[in-house]
This record gives sequence, C-alpha cells and structure tokens, in this order.
Amino acid sequence: MALLILGASHNALGNSAEALDVLTPLSVSQPGVAMVQMELGIALAQLRRPAEAARALRRAVGLRPDLARAWLALGEQLDAMGDRTGAETAKAWYARQVNRDPSLALAERAVAENQLQKADSLLRARMATAPGDILALRMLGDVAARMGRDEEATSLFQQALVIEPGFHAARLDLVMALNRRELPDQALDHIKELLQVEPDNPAYRTQLAQTQCKLGDFAAGIETYAGLTREFPHQASLWLNSGHALKTAGRGDDAVQAYRQSIELEPGFGEAWWSLANLKTFRFTDDDIATMRAQLGRPDLADDHRLHFEFALGKAQEDRARFEESFIHYSRGNAVRAGSVAYSADQNSLRARRAREFFTREVFANHAGSGVADPDPIFIVGLPRAGSTLVEQILSSHSQVEGTMELQEIMAITRELREMSAAPQSTAYTEVLATLEPDQLRGLGERYLQRTRIHRKLGKPFFIDKMPNNFSYIGLIHLILPNARIIDVRRHPMACCFSGFKQHFASGQNFSYRLENLGRFYRDYVELMAHFDEVLPGRVHRIFYETLVDDTETQVRALLEYCGLPFEPQCLRFFETTRAVRTASAEQVRQPIFREGLDQWRHYEPWLGPLKDALGPALDDYPIPN
Repeated sequence: MALLILGASHNALGNSAEALDVLTPLSVSQPGVAMVQMELGIALAQLRRPAEAARALRRAVGLRPDLARAWLALGEQLDAMGDRTGAETAKAWYARQVNRDPSLALAERAVAENQLQKADSLLRARMATAPGDILALRMLGDVAARMGRDEEATSLFQQALVIEPGFHAARLDLVMALNRRELPDQALDHIKELLQVEPDNPAYRTQLAQTQCKLGDFAAGIETYAGLTREFPHQASLWLNSGHALKTAGRGDDAVQAYRQSIELEPGFGEAWWSLANLKTFRFTDDDIATMRAQLGRPDLADDHRLHFEFALGKAQEDRARFEESFIHYSRGNAVRAGSVAYSADQNSLRARRAREFFTREVFANHAGSGVADPDPIFIVGLPRAGSTLVEQILSSHSQVEGTMELQEIMAITRELREMSAAPQSTAYTEVLATLEPDQLRGLGERYLQRTRIHRKLGKPFFIDKMPNNFSYIGLIHLILPNARIIDVRRHPMACCFSGFKQHFASGQNFSYRLENLGRFYRDYVELMAHFDEVLPGRVHRIFYETLVDDTETQVRALLEYCGLPFEPQCLRFFETTRAVRTASAEQVRQPIFREGLDQWRHYEPWLGPLKDALGPALDDYPIPN
C-alpha cells in the first residue's frame, strides 16, 4: 500500500518516470490489485506509451470494472491509437461508473464491516432494478461466498460473465468458488481461459497450481509452484502453498524447507509455523519456541496469526511433555477460533434427531431397489482424528482400491436438495428427499458417481470417499448407492475429542473449538450410528481404532472381507504405499502403527472435566477401555 501511494503521488506530481520505477515491480508482485494496474497505466500514458498503457488499464478494469478513472484513461489511450470503437466503449463504461447507483458504495461498506446480511439486502434490491449490473452481480457473489453459499456464488459469477466475458476478476472468483465446491475440472477450464489472456499472471498461475493439486496432479502443481517461487522468491504465501503440496505428495523434508522459507520471509506468518507443527512428526527447536513466543507477544498480531501460533506452541510444549502449558496454548487458540465461527450444539442435536425420525425401517423398505447398483464407492466415516486416514491408507494399499480424498459430493447433494425447496435456508434436506421417486434417487446416485469420476485416476474398480462427516448422511447414501460399502472408524471418546481439540482444522469442523461442543457432537454421532445399526443391521462395518492397533491383521482381514476383497499382504505394509494424503495424519500414516498415541489424552485429564461431562453415557458405554 505504501508503494502504491508513492507511485500514485509521483503520478500526481507529473514524475512519470519515478512512478514507473515504483509501479512496474509492484505490478509484478501484486498483479491482482486493480489500483496498481491503473496507476501503472497512467504513468505509461504520461510517458506517451499508449499500447503499454492500454494493456495495464485493461488489466485494471478487468479486475475492477468500477474504476471510472481507469475507463476514462483507457478511452483516451485508445483514441490516441486510433481505436475509435474501443474508445467509445471505454467512455461509455466511464459514464456508467460515474452515474452508478450509490447503493453499491453502501454495500461495499457493509461488506468491509462484515455486515453481510445488510450487504446482501442492498445488492438484491439493486439487482431487482438493474439485473444486468455486473458489479452488483460480482459483489453479491462475493457476499454469498463469504456466507458459505458457494453454489449461489458460482451462479452469480457465471451470470456476470455471460454479460461481460472479459470481466477477469469475476472469472477468477468463479475459479475459487468451483475449487471450494470440489469441481476442479470446471475450474481448470476457466483458469486456462484466463491464462490465454495473461499467461504470466502470477495470480492465475497460483490458482492453476491449486487446481492441479485438487485434481490430484501433484507433480504438475508442484512444478507450477516451483516456477512461481523462482520468479517471486520473496512471496511467503507461495512458499506456504508449495509446502502444502509437497507435504501431500509425501515429500516431507521438502515441505519443511518450503515452510521454513516462508517463515524466514515473514516470521509473523502464523500459518507457516502451524504447518510445521501439523506435520506431526516435526519437532521445534528452542530457538523456534522463543521466536514464536516473541511473535505472540506482539500487540499488533492479527487473530488469524495468533491462533496459529497458539496451536503451534501447544504442539511444541506437548512434545516437551509440558502438558499444562501445552493445554493453555491449545485452549487460547481454540478460544480465538471459536469467536470467529458460528456453531450451535442444539441445532446439531436437532439435525441428528430429525435424521433418526426420518430414516426408519419403513422408509428403507419402501425404497428397496432404488438408487444405483454400482458397488464402486467405499465410504469411510466417523469423527475427525478417529483413525480414518489409517484405514484409508490400509485399503488403498489393495490392488483393487484407489484412495482419493475427503470428497464433498454427498454434502453437495444435500445442499442441492434444499435448493429445490421454496425456503432453502430453513428446509431440512430430508423433507425434499421424502418427495423423490425411485428414478430421482437413481439420478442422485448417478450424479455422485459422475462427479467423483474425475478423482479416479488409476482405473481401479473401487474408490474411497473419506469424508468423516458423511456419517450424518448414511441414510441418504443407502438410498442412492445401496451397494456402497460404509466403514465407521471409532476411537475412544476422550482420545478422539481431545485430538480434535488440539487440531486446528482449515474449515468444516466448527464443533471442535469448545470441549463441551466436542462432547455433545460425539454423543450425537454415537446415537445416530446406533440408530442406523438398528434400522439397517449389518449395513455399516465398524472398526475400533484401539483394536486395529492391537490386532492389526485380524482387523484388516475382517475389513477386506466386508468389502468383498481378497486378502493382500501389502495392506499390512500400508506405510510403504506411495500416494497423496491430504489430511492432518499424512506423515503419521507413512509410518508403522504405534501405540504411543492411544493414551496421550491422559496427560491432559486434569483439565478435561467439561469434555467428560458433555460426553456422559457415550464415555461410559464405549466398549474398549482406554
């Protein structure tokens, strides 16, 4: 920002050469900032370099079509180049921005102040009177994305692009929305279109790398990141993302180096420190701990960095057996995170109760024969940190099974079912599910298989969907994919819940930041699984993590028998299997099974009273003592 102000000041004083010296490197390191591109274009225009100026100004309005000054300057440069048609178009856009509705400014302010409902109302009112306003469409899409409504955001960005295909900022927003929806194949098409316009744009190339990794092409993603870090070696976030890709691909030492490089560039980058801790096998030095403490003591440290430092220090002190200090750090990190997410334990209990009430023996009997008969999917469900990644690694070591990732398609189907109702925000997906005919249920199963096909790279007959939260949707899975295997991985409630408490999840596990919520969530999970055991006896195969650790071969043989697979010895040597693992246990499952983690929670038992109280009978009834 300081460099932008300096460059703009030089422009205002007529010092165009000095402005160019400041703005040229800034435009390379910050290609997605429209104001930088505009000021660069103005400097080039003052230096009578109209073709270059026009290119910069086009980038500016592609990022922000509301920049009236950029449109005016672009029109002037196109006039100078003899492009009368282009100049008239640019001036028309200038006039449109000068006279734009003031409600957009109010909406922008509401977004900046995180008043999303207010912004949503203002923008919808604007769209009612001006449905072709692409700025309002993009802003409304941004608001929808911030509120977690990525399907709606996708639709709004697409509408803006239909009206103005050259709105590159909206296309980039669309790429990010599609990736959040786990639709990287569609995102890749749009990234390629952007790269055709600006093949060297680092923002586009960064999204290309992320999309390649989401497609499972980690070699290509790592190569793209490598090119970016060579060109922009001082960008800490690039090194961080490169480290994530390297970690997932099993290149742990290279990931550590990438995270270290990110930290060297920005010692206050909390996520880079937590990424080291999240390798699980990494150990911090005394100097590391001193540096993290110093950063944590900064009064200007943002909450996002603060919570990452707290979780990282919690892990560092745990490794040193300083458990009380470790717990204090974990608690502080969780408290910061809990203050920024919305979660209601009562609402979760209500959803679980509704599922038990809806998915009865009668419902399943009435829909017998519905759905798709394909047996391809193997669902691994349960709570996070219960051992599901270990079971996935064992199964994906089998010659007939491909491991993929935590797929979001089942949850996407539930959202789409709600969207079919008149009040999507207040309607349970089961209310819509109850109205579907057998061919519609079959269609949902076919949709799931079609959308997940992109993650199946090896041509094997079976694949794993390891989304733990799918335990909530076992009834839906049975109706649309009646021959899919479902494996419930369960771990001692204290061990599982506390492991979740000390894990900072990137997203999706908002229940995990308070001990009381963790205990209630575990109870709801156990009660719901007991219901499905009753109404669909034998449908779900259960693995207790402790038994798997103590008697691995017996449990693996039983697991393979349930899946209809012959025993293969390499399933017992799962730690030798080379594949991308995208969860917090990525490094741990590349080692043989060990018992050390089973009782780790006991070191923290003096401070876990609220968790015990919330678990109640779920703790007393757990079949395997720990």
